[in-house]
Amino acid sequence: MNKLIIATTTAALLVACSPNPAPVNTPASAAANEAASDETAHAVHAAYVDAINTNDVDKLMAVLTEDIVYQSPHEPEILGKDAVKAWVTGYFGAFSTKWEKTTLEFVVAGEWAFERYAYKVTDTPKAGGAPSEDKGKGINIFHHDADGVWRVARDGWSSDLPIPAAK
Repeated sequence: MNKLIIATTTAALLVACSPNPAPVNTPASAAANEAASDETAHAVHAAYVDAINTNDVDKLMAVLTEDIVYQSPHEPEILGKDAVKAWVTGYFGAFSTKWEKTTLEFVVAGEWAFERYAYKVTDTPKAGGAPSEDKGKGINIFHHDADGVWRVARDGWSSDLPIPAAK
């Protein structure tokens, strides 16, 4: 019995005095890791809005996944990076655009993050004419890619304004 007590006490002292104790995944450290992941995921929202507002196609493409899906109002889904790039090239070619996306809800779940947002957009025609404004809501889905970067995987938005009457 004494040998067991001595062995247990010695083992405990060796572990306690070890210069590099093994990391322990305590609830506090897990919460800290999750908070860091949340902060990084939230940063992709700012990078996405910034990329849109630069009106720079290549900068925007850098924050999108290869299998990006856009669900733009009043048109079919736009599937994949090549199709989205073509759509964005036309959009940025026709308009100087300024988007405000206000996060209403943001949830991180492992390699995925989900954002519900409200938006206001002003599109100024490059060919001249009056700017148009829209406001609405949308949902972004972000993915933490294999290279460690959060990117936009899905963006679907819809206007709160009525469809203009046909003339």
